Amino acid sequence: MSTQQPEETEPEEQLDSALVTARRQLERAATHVDVDDGVIERLKHPTRVERVSVPLERDDGSVEVFTGYRAQHDDVRGPYKGGLRYHPEVNADECIGLSMWMTWKCAVMDLPFGGGKGGISIDPKSLSDDEKERLTRRFAEELRYVIGPTTDVPAPDMGTDAQTMAWFMDAYSMQQGETIPGVVTGKPPVIGGSYGRGEAPGRSTAIIAREAVDYYGEDLEDTTVAVQGFGSVGANAARLLEEWGADVVAVSDVNGAIYDPDGLDIESIPTHEEEPEAVMQQDAPETLTNEEVLELDVDVLIPAAIGNVITADNADDIAADVVVEGANGPTTFAADTILEERGVPVVPDILANAGGVTVSYFEWLQDINRRKWSLEEVNAELEEKMLDAWNEVRAEVEGKDLSWRDAAYVVALSRIAEAKATRGLWP
Repeated sequence: MSTQQPEETEPEEQLDSALVTARRQLERAATHVDVDDGVIERLKHPTRVERVSVPLERDDGSVEVFTGYRAQHDDVRGPYKGGLRYHPEVNADECIGLSMWMTWKCAVMDLPFGGGKGGISIDPKSLSDDEKERLTRRFAEELRYVIGPTTDVPAPDMGTDAQTMAWFMDAYSMQQGETIPGVVTGKPPVIGGSYGRGEAPGRSTAIIAREAVDYYGEDLEDTTVAVQGFGSVGANAARLLEEWGADVVAVSDVNGAIYDPDGLDIESIPTHEEEPEAVMQQDAPETLTNEEVLELDVDVLIPAAIGNVITADNADDIAADVVVEGANGPTTFAADTILEERGVPVVPDILANAGGVTVSYFEWLQDINRRKWSLEEVNAELEEKMLDAWNEVRAEVEGKDLSWRDAAYVVALSRIAEAKATRGLWP
């Protein structure tokens, strides 16, 4: 009697947490820059992590208690800065890892901020508008003693938006006894928010994609682009790149992707904010899965949805000439190594999507000075800051023969290390 042996299969990559990935990236980058080992060791750990209970009275009168977090990584260059997300997978390690990326991002952009991140472990789709408001106001109260315009400045993230920041700012201001718009950024302009803030991460991603295309000797008008994710980052990047002449051939949302090798009419597709999950309702020659859109043979791939979508399991199937990260952490450490070995450049999130924190900085300045900037001023200043950062990272790529990610870390670490050395270590 013969028995059939099971086929041997390669084990799937165990996806690392944001914290593990951030620490690995830090350790790798440290080999390319002359930074004291003590500074690197300090940067592996957050200054503090606040864990709070957030009780919520539901619309039916029942009470549930959710867990909220605020990770404050490093403030050597200025107040902690980073988003608040409402998502079921929010946890302490994720917040720490994301706060580390915010530290690097602010340093790459040469902004006077450090890194922070936080959120509540909850599915925002389970909340009514009234419940979301009550939850946000209570969260603001729980964090009131560790945030402030010169201490820690939150912003929107996954599951939160401008209205969430308005509630958060109002709750904080009521407790402080005065209106303090600078406690958060990403607010509606009518209460101190900046024009262009919502579009900024997508705009910066498009700017960096444009510069990358030019760097590798191509013409944007002959460039094909695939975008995974059609929220504020992916949609705004896609629309700008189309406006500048690129052919955006595929976009996706949580349900899948639409594909036209001749180019989609991006302007006609509603963003997730305008009409949730509308991508698959549009006419297109072909539909694809979210996994398939990553493997299209295009000039530029922009993963702009969630983290850990390019892994060791699909990195060999990435057919794009250049990857520009619109989302935070879309490429795992193992996949990054594979793509580098294959000669596929990856322009990292801490440079590409840094428009969000950069315009948050502009908003913070406007709030402090009580002076509103026009949209034209915001976009012009953002363009200048992105090009400055691009050129500084490019100089490291060329001067030290580094990957784009390593070069961005070198720029960031050099600035952070100089600040720490200048300030010294409290005994």
